Amino acid sequence: MLEDLPVGALTHILRPTVLSAIVVGVIGAGVSFWLSAPVASVGIAIGIAAAILNVRVLGTGVLGARTEEVPDDKVIRRLIRSNSLVRLAVITAVVIGLVVWIPPLGIGVMVGLVIFQIAFVINAGRAIMATRAL
Repeated sequence: MLEDLPVGALTHILRPTVLSAIVVGVIGAGVSFWLSAPVASVGIAIGIAAAILNVRVLGTGVLGARTEEVPDDKVIRRLIRSNSLVRLAVITAVVIGLVVWIPPLGIGVMVGLVIFQIAFVINAGRAIMATRAL
């Protein structure tokens, strides 16, 4: 689906994704603070920051793989896949550890990650629908 988008569209998808995730995250942090769970508020902020960092590292990795002298696209895809797998495994292990060790913080981090992913899917869907309508 995303391959239908024009070059540079991902950058245009990420800006509103980050902004909307931050806005929803601030609202969620406010609600959790209001519900007497300030640690969960911190977790939401950490989760959104981790998701943003993950997307930035992925983008940098893709650009780095494309600029290297690797003639085969299969090698590039394998490299990106393995890097993404390691990064997502680390994030998952950290979140599970936080849920076990400090449950409100871990759940807040999960909520922050989910907020970012929902914002990304909504913005990517809007971009795909806009290009198909043309």
